[in-house]
Amino acid sequence: MKLKLPASWEKCLGAELKKDYFKKLTEFLNSEIAAGKTIYPKQKNIFNALAACPFEQVKVVIIGQDPYHGEGQAHGLSFSVENDIKLPPSLKNIYKELKSDLDIEPATHGNLTPWAEQGVLLLNSVLTVEAGLAASHRKKGWEEFTDKIIEVLNTEKENLVFILWGNDAKKKGKKIDREKHLVLESGHPSPLSVRFFTDCQHFSKTNHYLEENNLKPIDWKLD
Repeated sequence: MKLKLPASWEKCLGAELKKDYFKKLTEFLNSEIAAGKTIYPKQKNIFNALAACPFEQVKVVIIGQDPYHGEGQAHGLSFSVENDIKLPPSLKNIYKELKSDLDIEPATHGNLTPWAEQGVLLLNSVLTVEAGLAASHRKKGWEEFTDKIIEVLNTEKENLVFILWGNDAKKKGKKIDREKHLVLESGHPSPLSVRFFTDCQHFSKTNHYLEENNLKPIDWKLD
């Protein structure tokens, strides 16, 4: 496996791929594949969040944890699944919040690519997982790489919205400059913590902030 960054991210992240931690990460992934293990998402989709949302276009960052580990689910965007895949529980709760917050009816599919194409970076903390084994690729190097993504966005951009759902995401957001950016925090939308997520109104708060800063709001409607 040889990973290649999308062109718009190469300038700010290219050096990371040459660092020891990333070389070790790549070696780990290749050893897992050589051992016959199935890795999600497919190699072509590992950097899908970056490909779907070029650096210049980022306005909002939604930070997830690990890719879905079920067959056919993960395609490189946090919380998102391909069109023909059953909605995961967390995504169902996100849709419920959209309905409550902005009166947007739940989509008939779980593909969040239209959000990414409007400048929403759907970034997981860890970008790969072994099939059927949640959190199996944690502490292998991905966290350092995604920390760098957040650091670059924090430093080089202004007036971004960082949406942090759950404790893992909140930890990732500790170094964000809250004078330059809006940081929204709540519980994770999974059934285990949804009571701390419900009524967070993050979608309307995001658009209000973007409009205040003369930026085009996100059309959260997917159907």
